[in-house]
Amino acid sequence: MLPDQDGPSGGGGTQGVKEDPAVSLFREYLQLKTVHPEPDYDAALKFLTRISEELGLPMKKIEVCPGRVVTIITWTGTNPAVKSVLLNSHTDVVPVYQEHWKYDAFAAVKDAEGNIYGRGSQDMKSVTIQYIEAIRRLKAAGKRFPRTIHLSFVPDEEVGGHKGMETFINHPEFQKLNVGFALDEGLANPTEAFTVFYGERNPWWITIRCPGSPGHGSRFVENTAAEKLRRIINSFLDFRASEKQRLDTSECFTLGDVTTVNMTMVNGGVAYNVIPAEMDVSFDMRIPPTVNLQEFEEQIKAWCAEAGEGITYKFAQKFMHQNTTSTEDSDPWWNAFSSTCKAMNMTLQKEIFPAATDSRFIRAAGLPAIGFSPMNCTPILLHDHNEFLNEGVFLRGITVYERLLLTLASVAPQKGEE
Repeated sequence: MLPDQDGPSGGGGTQGVKEDPAVSLFREYLQLKTVHPEPDYDAALKFLTRISEELGLPMKKIEVCPGRVVTIITWTGTNPAVKSVLLNSHTDVVPVYQEHWKYDAFAAVKDAEGNIYGRGSQDMKSVTIQYIEAIRRLKAAGKRFPRTIHLSFVPDEEVGGHKGMETFINHPEFQKLNVGFALDEGLANPTEAFTVFYGERNPWWITIRCPGSPGHGSRFVENTAAEKLRRIINSFLDFRASEKQRLDTSECFTLGDVTTVNMTMVNGGVAYNVIPAEMDVSFDMRIPPTVNLQEFEEQIKAWCAEAGEGITYKFAQKFMHQNTTSTEDSDPWWNAFSSTCKAMNMTLQKEIFPAATDSRFIRAAGLPAIGFSPMNCTPILLHDHNEFLNEGVFLRGITVYERLLLTLASVAPQKGEE
């Protein structure tokens, strides 16, 4: 069960105060070790089954890949023929380096300031519980809406989503959901504002293979793999520097508006005194939707040709869809979302998401999706040591989703829906 309600340091300002049941549920969910490389998905399924029973809503389990199950909890609307609202979240979390954490990363400790520490507290178990608690409140208040609301809980987002949302999006069961609009995860914002993401950069993971003349390590062998490798590295990292300069010198750019390039792996060689016949280098690139992807690949080909003969490349990941979601006031979904936030005096900052989430698969299917985690006045700590979320921020987020669902699930039918 839960550790001491107020953490090992004593009660502080929260001692003797009864914890909100939503916070207790959040902390319980954080304790489930759905952590890679071996996430305990069975524990998550058991947890979600209980939630389904508590809410009195039907649940469906869809095995999209062996051992990979997508869970759907559905609140059917009064007009189920119109398109639905999808609330998506992933159940898996990234690994931890426990020696760098103040507390056990899976103990869900709450300190005297109300900060709840745990892997997934920001990314994105908080959002999962906020969805659930918002629906719990709305059902308790007797609310009904024309549009059906689906909650989807997907595996493997943190390892690319290939055995999760990417597969599910093409599954017949996804088509049955009749999705019209989706919400998914965003990022915390250290300021008073809330960040909203309407698109994502495309992840390209590439390995460049450089063949060359082998030989003894005591000679000046011509045309070596290492020489070609150096030219490749220089081309990629020179481009990286130019993009960083664009970001640093622009007052309006955010990280999502430029291309990042990072060298992540170098391989080759068998011994100190043997010049290798082949070496390779790998890069992680994230490309904004404003970039012409075909032209960018032509630039990569040119860098390879300039570096020497016989150089080849292979993609481990190459996402080509550049769909973005409308943030025009004339768009009914965006208008419903933004006007509700405005009514709560929330300042929104619209951005391109700098990394990758399951939203990219939803948008690639031609559906509008907004990345949004209602966490302001909070440092961005996803994948970081000592990831935490304050219980006050968490609880306010439930109210935000409660208000959003009231509006989104009541958006008037659009042309072709009825």
